[in-house]
Amino acid sequence: MTPPPQAAPPLPEPDSRARINLEWLLRLRWGLLLGQTLVIGVAAFGLELALPIPELAALLGLEALTNVSVRAWLARGLRVTEGTLGKLMLWDTLVLTGLLALSGGTHNPFTTLYLVNVALGTVLLPSRWMWGLLGFTLTAFGSLFVLQDVELPAGLSRPDHAELMRLHINGMWVAFAVAAGFIVYFVQRVTRALGAREQELAQARALHARREKVASLATLAAGAAHELSTPLSTIAVVTKEVERALATAGTSESVREDLRLIRQQVDRCRDVLVQMSADAGQTTGEPFHPVPLGRLVEDMLAELPGAERVTVELPTEARDWRVHGPPRALARVLRGLVKNALQASQVSRPVELRVQARGEGALLEVRDAGTGMAADVLSRAGEPFFTTKPPGEGMGLGLFLARTLVEQLGGSLELRSTPGRGTTASLSLPVTEGAP
Repeated sequence: MTPPPQAAPPLPEPDSRARINLEWLLRLRWGLLLGQTLVIGVAAFGLELALPIPELAALLGLEALTNVSVRAWLARGLRVTEGTLGKLMLWDTLVLTGLLALSGGTHNPFTTLYLVNVALGTVLLPSRWMWGLLGFTLTAFGSLFVLQDVELPAGLSRPDHAELMRLHINGMWVAFAVAAGFIVYFVQRVTRALGAREQELAQARALHARREKVASLATLAAGAAHELSTPLSTIAVVTKEVERALATAGTSESVREDLRLIRQQVDRCRDVLVQMSADAGQTTGEPFHPVPLGRLVEDMLAELPGAERVTVELPTEARDWRVHGPPRALARVLRGLVKNALQASQVSRPVELRVQARGEGALLEVRDAGTGMAADVLSRAGEPFFTTKPPGEGMGLGLFLARTLVEQLGGSLELRSTPGRGTTASLSLPVTEGAP
């Protein structure tokens, strides 16, 4: 009887879209804060414009305090919504309005920075928040007409109109460059982050689909084994009795040979059902334990036909690396990979099993010297019930179940093959104890 499938650990939930956006918005706000500080410093001490430094510094400090508070919010793992982003961007618009009002109002060329918030809001916010942000920005910009002039320090002569226009035009160029740079940087990074999130979701969906297939396969195999075991046993018994009866009656050898063939095929059907039940059911039902890599390799070789042809490269320190998983299922996965390599290679050619460190995990590579696989065959390797072996030597489930189990443990299984040069199966497993 097939053991009940063990509950698979829950899939890691990718960060929400709003949290990803807030992460990058926070980085952008730190960059804007640094740029605002530099611009105010240049204007006050380089161009000697009369600016209320204490008030401007207080606004910059308030902006920095907001950034620290948002970072603490994220660190606590609290829920981030699109409303959180909208309120933060409204606050940014208000602070920017204060900075501009204290440093020239509409004469300040850095009013272009209003466009940064509007452009980012278009990407980050839903429609109702975006229109609200746009209306608030227009109102804030209009309030700057209250203050139009920058007062110069006492004793300094006021530049003429041409000088003021030159400063304003130069400032507009700098402001445009800053605004455009921030927009391009932020949009590109957010797009990449969202693309990575979509890829994680696609991988999670594929893993979930494979787990469902394994569960369905276990149920199907158990049901088929239960329903077919009785008729197959009956056929085997009746065939044997008929064979004995015909032997005493002097029946021709060809008839008895046909009966023996029937019994062999019945036995093969039962073996297939047993193998399906073991592969699909035992893998999901076996409990997890820390397994030393040295023991895993030994268990694999113990029940492997042709083990003398396998060359093992296992560093001494790697023997004590431990993988948390089902011991028999892991040994079966590794045995299946080595068995495939032995079947693909000539009898005179050895198969290599190499164990090495990969980051904080272990990489087990199985290399054969066979004919390799074409690109179209390699792309389908691992699909359930797809096999290139002759009938009776495989059902096309080994790689599928192996990849499903390894990904469930947080590892990966990759195949590389070149026609005429053999195939390499790379099994990556996370090490839970004695990490390299």
